[in-house]
Amino acid sequence: MLVNPIRPVAAFTSNHPRLAGVLLTLSLALAGWAVSLIPGPAKLGPLACTLLLAAVYRHRFGYPQTLDAGIRFSSGTLLRAAIVLFGLKLDIAEVLRQGLPLLLRSGATVVFSLLAVLAIGRLLRADRKLTVLLAIGTAICGAAAIAATAPLLRSKNEDTAISAGLIAVIGTLFATFYTLILPWLPLSPESYGIWSGLTLHEVAHVAMAAAAGGTDALADGLLAKLSRVALLVPLCLVIAAVAKLRSSRSGDPGENQAYTGGFKFPWFLLGFIAASLFGSYALPLLLPEPAPLLQELSYVTTLLLGMAMAGLGLNVSVRDLRSRAMRPLVAMLIASVLLSTLTYWSL
Repeated sequence: MLVNPIRPVAAFTSNHPRLAGVLLTLSLALAGWAVSLIPGPAKLGPLACTLLLAAVYRHRFGYPQTLDAGIRFSSGTLLRAAIVLFGLKLDIAEVLRQGLPLLLRSGATVVFSLLAVLAIGRLLRADRKLTVLLAIGTAICGAAAIAATAPLLRSKNEDTAISAGLIAVIGTLFATFYTLILPWLPLSPESYGIWSGLTLHEVAHVAMAAAAGGTDALADGLLAKLSRVALLVPLCLVIAAVAKLRSSRSGDPGENQAYTGGFKFPWFLLGFIAASLFGSYALPLLLPEPAPLLQELSYVTTLLLGMAMAGLGLNVSVRDLRSRAMRPLVAMLIASVLLSTLTYWSL
């Protein structure tokens, strides 16, 4: 029996269907990584390439339902493990050294992004669940933020995958536009880097755009972006608190199920914090030069995130994508333009 609506294919027989599902996501992650090495798709990055490849695979070939357990393991457990490892990329010490002004600007960026996407989405009568996920991704760090908050919002895997794919594409377009207009911008490398870090959607997008401005622009851009990433945990805790409050007030167990049902504390966030503290303070004491190890762990993180994106992509219905995604996409696009413009004029 195959997942619908997809075309029938020969069943993938295995005595270990869970392992087979995990291996399918691993294969798609490696294939997406390979595709991302091609000059054109390279602008999307390995995660977006994997997600899109998985969605196409489902639509074109399908997969046996016996693989569901393994696919859910990749899109759930491995995703949380990747978020924990993602914490190693957050240099808390460096963010704190920059002081309160940078965190305040990042906080303003996060609040504006959330409110703008949600308000515009409401005006457009966009799908609420997709709009919320896109607002979070725009505000913090793209697909990683969407993946971290989706369990708290009780989002469906399909909604998470659609949101991650949309934000990867839009972020790539914005980063490309930044690099094209850079020669005509009256900004110093430092200001250009900060502008990129405060407005672009994912760390990879910031690296892509800021690198065009030179070493100083790249350093300041990544630092500004990481200051937004640092706000992921407070945002998740706020979402968790709101979800718990709604759950306690809801008299109907089915009411607001997507946001409230069966509240569970996001323990993986403690792992994210622990990894951030370890990478910022403990690891430099243990290793004189931790950069090579962090780079290797970054590859592992990307692979795990890739497997998670493959698992999410295998839940995407092209039919639903066409019918539900357009208005949330427009809301995110308008909010991103406003964020970029207002931040530019505030520099």
